[in-house]
Amino acid sequence: MIPGGLTEAKPATPEIQEIANTVKPQLEEKTNETYEEFEAVEYKTQVVAGMNYYIKIRVGNDRYTHIKVFKSLPQQNQSLELTGYQADKNKDDELMGF
Repeated sequence: MIPGGLTEAKPATPEIQEIANTVKPQLEEKTNETYEEFEAVEYKTQVVAGMNYYIKIRVGNDRYTHIKVFKSLPQQNQSLELTGYQADKNKDDELMGF
């Protein structure tokens, strides 16, 4: 894996769903929406001073949102942070760095 580069998209795992669920309240606050459906579909990672997770989330009615979550290094002991999102995506939109 190249530091700073994005990995290939991989199917979401239970760990990725847990990360998405953790930042869901942050996303709902930023978008002023409540998501009944919130299913992680796929993800990419990016090594930085910690890890960025780019996650494609199905939010219902064939609507998708891409989220960017930062996970700090373990010794920094910080919680997961939603650092960006892109709403109004569809199933075929590729996860890109943002």
